[in-house]
Amino acid sequence: MGATVLHIGKFYPPHQGGMEVFLADLVLAQRAQGLNACALVHGDALPDDPDWLVRVPVQGHLVYAPIAVGFRAALARAIDQFQPDVLHLHMPNNSAFWALTLPQARAIPWVVHWHSDVVVSRIRASVALAYRLYRPFEQAVLERAARIIATSPPYLQASEPLQAWRSKCAVVPLGLGACADPAGFGPLPWRKDTLRLLSIGRLTYYKGFETLIAAVADMPSVELLIVGEGELRPQLEALIASTTPAGQAVAVRLLGSVSDREKNALLQSCDVFCLASRERTEAFGMVLLEAMAHARPCIVSELAGSGMPWVVRQAGAGIHATPQDPADWKKAIAHLQHNPALRQQLGQAGQQALQAHFTIEACARQVAAQYALAAPESRPPVAGKDVLIVIPARDEASTIGAMLHRLRAAGWMDVLVIDDQSTDDTGTIARQAGATVLRPTLSMGAWGGMQTGIRHALAQGYRTVITMDADGQHEVEEIATLLHVRDQADLVIGAFPERASALRQMAWRWFRELAGFDLRDLTSGFRLYNRAAMRVLATREATLLDYQDLGALIMVRRAGLQIVEVPVSMNLRVAGQSRIFNSWISVGRYMAATTLLCLARWQTASARRRR
Repeated sequence: MGATVLHIGKFYPPHQGGMEVFLADLVLAQRAQGLNACALVHGDALPDDPDWLVRVPVQGHLVYAPIAVGFRAALARAIDQFQPDVLHLHMPNNSAFWALTLPQARAIPWVVHWHSDVVVSRIRASVALAYRLYRPFEQAVLERAARIIATSPPYLQASEPLQAWRSKCAVVPLGLGACADPAGFGPLPWRKDTLRLLSIGRLTYYKGFETLIAAVADMPSVELLIVGEGELRPQLEALIASTTPAGQAVAVRLLGSVSDREKNALLQSCDVFCLASRERTEAFGMVLLEAMAHARPCIVSELAGSGMPWVVRQAGAGIHATPQDPADWKKAIAHLQHNPALRQQLGQAGQQALQAHFTIEACARQVAAQYALAAPESRPPVAGKDVLIVIPARDEASTIGAMLHRLRAAGWMDVLVIDDQSTDDTGTIARQAGATVLRPTLSMGAWGGMQTGIRHALAQGYRTVITMDADGQHEVEEIATLLHVRDQADLVIGAFPERASALRQMAWRWFRELAGFDLRDLTSGFRLYNRAAMRVLATREATLLDYQDLGALIMVRRAGLQIVEVPVSMNLRVAGQSRIFNSWISVGRYMAATTLLCLARWQTASARRRR
C-alpha cells in the first residue's frame, strides 16, 4: 500500500450517525485506492473489528462529548503501531486534543476535517458554557494543522473558528458509499393514500423536529415518520399529542432506532425526505445524500451558513423552507404533495448529482490531494517548490474565474495563467482570483503557453507542473489522480477517451500506428510533468511543436523517460469541444502535419520494427 493515514474519529459503525457513516466509507475507499488507512475511535472493541480499527472504551459523556481516559495512551500506541505519514483529525472531537500533548503526534503532519463548528447555542446554554473551555484547544489544533478540510463553501465562509486559518483551508464535499440493500424488507409502517414524509436524526435540540410536527399536524393525507432516538423523545411525544386535532389519526410517529437495512427501505419507500435543522450544528446533512441515493426529493431548512441548503441547491434535489417556521414548511410540503411530477424530477436530479459529485470515491481523491499538500515529506525529498498548475488561456473570461475558484477551494494556490493575447478580461479576472498571470508580447498558442509555464516552473524550482485547460472541462479533484502515480513516471496523462468523436478516434488510431504508443487519449491537455520531462520540453527543439500531444510524447520517449496514462473524469458539458478535430479539413491538416513531423525528425514504429 501507499502512505499510511491514521484517522482520529469520534465513533465508528455500528454506532449510528452521519459522521460515523462517512468515516467508515472514507476509510474503505482510501484502502481501495491504495492508502493504508487506519482509525482510532471511541467505543468497545467488537469481535469482527479489522486490525486497522482501534476502539477506546468510554467512561461517560459531558455535554455530548465522550470521555475516554485511555485515549491518550491508545493514540500513542496507534502511532507506534501504524507509523502514520498523516494524522487525520475529525472535529469536533475533544479526544483529538490529546495529539497536542504527544511528541510523536506533533512530529506528524495533521489534516483536520472540520465537520462542524461547536455552535454557541442559543437553545442549549450548556453547549455555550462548555465551548469556553473547548475553544483554546480547538484553536491550538487548527494552528498546528497543515491543512483544514471544510465540507461546503457556505460553511467555510460562515465558520468563525476557521477565519484565522483560511489560507490553509480547502472545501471537499462529503461523499457517500454504497447503501444497504433494502430489497424485500417489510412490512413498512406507512398508511395508505398519504403523502409519506420521512425525517432521520438524533432526537436532539438542533434538529428542528418540533417544526415538522407542528407543520403536518393538521395537514390532510400527510403522515410523517421520524427515525432516531434521543433525549427529546418525551417532549416530542407530548407535542405530537397536543397538536393532533381531536378525532383525527396521529399524523406523526416516532420509530426510534432502526437497522441500516430498514432505514434504507424507508428512504426508498417515502415520497419526500425532510431535514428541518435549525442550527449550524447541522453542517452538511449526510442523510441528504442517502435520500438522493434513493431518488427522493428533499425539503431542507434555508439555514444561513449551513451546507444543507447548498447540497440540495447544487444537486437540484429539492426545495427550501424557513427554519422554525411551521407555516412555511406546511406550504413547501403542500407544494410537493400536489406536484408528483416535480417530486420525480427533483428525485432523479438528486440521484444523478450524487453519482457525479458526491461519491465517496471522488471525496477520497480530493482528500488525498490535501494529504499531498500537508505531507510532501512522505514522498522523496526534492529541492524547491512542489506543484505548479499551468493554465494557457485566450479569451476565457467566461470560465477562468470559476476554474481558479475551484482550484483555490481545493487548496491549489500556486497557479500560473498564461494570458495568450486575450481580447477580453481573462487576465484581469485571473489576477483577481489570485493567480499569477504572464502575458507574452506575441501570441504563442496552447503549446507555447504550456512551455512558458514549464520554463517558469523550472526557474522557480517546482518539482511538478500540471497543465489544465481554462474552459472548465478538467475536474479539479482529478489532480489527485495524477499525483497518485507521479513517482512512477515522468509524464502522466489524464485520459478521457469517452470524449472522442469519430474524427478524433480516426486520428488517434493513425497516431498509435505511426508512433507505437499504447495510449487511449493522445491529445489530452490534462497532464503532469515531473522535472525530467520538464527539462526535455523546455528545450528550443520543443518550441517548434504546435500542440502538447504527439510531438511532446515522442520527445519524452526519445529521452528514455517513462509515460503513464490514468483514467480521469471530465466535465461532460464542455468535454469534446475539440479545437483541432472539428472538421474533415482540420483533422486532415493536423494528421498530415503530424505525420511529416514524425517521419522527418523521429523514427516511426514501423521503422523501429524493421531494425
